[in-house]
Amino acid sequence: MKIIIIGGVAGGATTAARIRRVDETAEIILLEKGKHISYANCGLPYYIGGVIEEREKLFVQTPEAFSTRFRVDVRTENEVIFIDRKKKTVTVRQSSEDTYEESYDKLLISTGASPVRPPLPGIDLPGIFTLRNVTDTDRIKEYINSHSPRKAVVVGAGFIGLEMAENLHAQGAKVSIVEMGNQVMAPIDFSMASLVHQHLMDKGVNLYLEQAVASFEREGKGLKVTFKNGQSISADIVILSIGVRPETSLARAAELTIGPAGGIAVNDYLQTSDEAIYAIGDAIEYRHPITGKPWLNYLAGPANRQGRIVADNILGAKIPYEGSIGTSIAKVFDMTVASTGLPGKRLRLEGIDYMSSTIHPASHAGYYPDAMPMSIKITFDKQTGRLYGGQIVGYDGVDKRIDELALVIKHQGTVYDLMKVEQAYAPPFSSAKDPVAIAGYVAEDMITGKTNPVYWRELRDIEMENKFLLDVRTQDEFALGSLPGAVNIPLDELRDRMSELPKDRMIYTFCAVGLRGYLAYRILTQHGFDKVRNLSGGLKTYRAATAPIVIHQENEDQTDESPSPQEKTLSSEPSAAPAIPVAAAKTIRVDACGLQCPGPILKMKKTMDGLASGERVEITATDPGFPRDAAAWCSSTGNQLISKEASGGKSVVIIEKGEPKACNIVTSCEGKGKTFIMFSDDLDKALATFVLANGAAATGQKVTIFFTFWGLNVIKKLHKPETEKDIFGKMFGMMLPSSSKKLKLSKMSMGGIGGKMMRYIMNKKGIDSLESLRQQALENGVEFIACQMSMDVMGVKQEELLDEVTIGGVATYMERADNANVNLFI
Repeated sequence: MKIIIIGGVAGGATTAARIRRVDETAEIILLEKGKHISYANCGLPYYIGGVIEEREKLFVQTPEAFSTRFRVDVRTENEVIFIDRKKKTVTVRQSSEDTYEESYDKLLISTGASPVRPPLPGIDLPGIFTLRNVTDTDRIKEYINSHSPRKAVVVGAGFIGLEMAENLHAQGAKVSIVEMGNQVMAPIDFSMASLVHQHLMDKGVNLYLEQAVASFEREGKGLKVTFKNGQSISADIVILSIGVRPETSLARAAELTIGPAGGIAVNDYLQTSDEAIYAIGDAIEYRHPITGKPWLNYLAGPANRQGRIVADNILGAKIPYEGSIGTSIAKVFDMTVASTGLPGKRLRLEGIDYMSSTIHPASHAGYYPDAMPMSIKITFDKQTGRLYGGQIVGYDGVDKRIDELALVIKHQGTVYDLMKVEQAYAPPFSSAKDPVAIAGYVAEDMITGKTNPVYWRELRDIEMENKFLLDVRTQDEFALGSLPGAVNIPLDELRDRMSELPKDRMIYTFCAVGLRGYLAYRILTQHGFDKVRNLSGGLKTYRAATAPIVIHQENEDQTDESPSPQEKTLSSEPSAAPAIPVAAAKTIRVDACGLQCPGPILKMKKTMDGLASGERVEITATDPGFPRDAAAWCSSTGNQLISKEASGGKSVVIIEKGEPKACNIVTSCEGKGKTFIMFSDDLDKALATFVLANGAAATGQKVTIFFTFWGLNVIKKLHKPETEKDIFGKMFGMMLPSSSKKLKLSKMSMGGIGGKMMRYIMNKKGIDSLESLRQQALENGVEFIACQMSMDVMGVKQEELLDEVTIGGVATYMERADNANVNLFI
């Protein structure tokens, strides 16, 4: 049997080798229009970036070695230009432009795909490249070596585009990515891509999303890339990674059937509409195992799988191809991004009803060094639990988890199968409950109604009237920022404070990553709350998905001696202080690796509390949100952020403990503070008092609030213990507000409606509540003193007041007032 194979990379070479292993008698001719066969196509960006140093390592087999080992007639620089199906011949053009015909008994088309290169003005200018083969690679490598580009633009944010962005960055170029879609990495959902957006921005890469290139033009020695909206950016090199399309020109000319997706149509045995002609790889379309619809799949793994199957079928077997679910993985700087099956956006387009869950586990046991964070999202049928897709973004252990998900999907398994997978466990490799199993457990809870999720997009778009946001993180976490209008009740206090929650409004629970929110959901629903939903993926998912894209402004004065991108501090957050030699100050080093939020921030705060002014703490963490949290913490506490760097999935933050801030008094600040007399229990006046007190405390001054008579109602506990009172105390207790929640406005109270309106408006506009402002005052060191005489007169017991309140009399107040330069009576 005489077999001709058109195309020598991946599928073609695999088919030829398999045919020879099965049949020593077959005559095999492999025709390749390029100079190379069997090279590492996926390794090309890493050769450009210098990760792969030797060009020869890209070649799996040379034509000569392949021909010798497998007795295949390998003809490079021989391009098939026509297929005559009736005569069963192909017309071949050699590099010399001479042509000849070759007959076949069986023919395989493995022509791959060609890069999209739209007819834009200036697209053929020097310095603009596509990357598809070794020849393209050599051109790009030579251009970089001869021009040392300082600014690079990558058009398209798929796998090759992001890999090229990383490798151009490694060569010292400032990289900008231009993408027509609203996200990078089209195979994953927006919420997961947002985590990649954050990482790219942290690395100094500019993202121009939802932008289409209109033209290119020469600008001095470089290039100007102009968008359709008129905006333009400059570049020294441009890489086009807009996409690829199946190379079907031969098949079309031979009048083979082309499918609706634009690829060569094949049957279960990878035969085309001509039974003597087979086709595999990027050139074909084949039905998706989940949707049943034809689709294009540009991946090396499926092409090699098809090559093995088609070799046997060419030799007479009848082995059906099961189809590909599109399992893919890519390295994006320090991150690993992987996908398999169908994401939510594809399922919505196909009209397939589904649910999804998002978790943020560690790669292995948190107590073992170098546990790295990862985010896993799965999509599944809400009735049967059939697993539709999986996406993982992380730093370590992503590959083995995506492979487990892919295996379950290919076997039409369910989320229950994820729970049954028996993973190998030891602390360096996993956790006793592996992330894949946890993903299954969470999905099971959703299907069985043990939790009712709300997704980030729903929560973002919900009209918050008659809704209640419940943040169950710790007070320290809450102080670093929360969702506008959220009320903080830490999870461990929830059972004792459920009376603070409304039963007639929908309560949305949330925490950092979703676990504590789920626990809060379970507590509330078992205590009679039937309107509760938990934020899937927690604040980590919500904040990433709703974060703005920050463009790093170019510094035209930057010189060749400027720091490399790896040496620069991150610039997506408030700037760090000018660098001071670490050796000049006592520095405590803290390892917070493996801890998830709030672990690193709490460990940092505990360490800082034990330091003297001027001393430093250097914290190493693997939680990707820690540098932002640390910067926010410094801004709110007056400590100094010295530097923050990230590499390899770890961040290192150095903070110096600050001195108390000086006030604007020429002589001395010593002994000068602010005192307030809180006489009123009007809601608006209480709000004003705590706003002023917090403002004064933020400047580092001593602040005291003296609560007397009606003002005592402002500092009453919401849940008060039983106390012994005389008849007058009981009467006052009946007539007075029981807590700050019952305070009314001084004007327009309207029987208490005005106060409720005030709280609603504050909540809607994201303004802190009275109780939140009061707590902030305590955390800022504001001293609360309750007047002993007023307590005696009004029958108020100390047990009824906040635990932080001290008891004092007129003498105590006068001593504080004497040492203050401002005294306000409210």
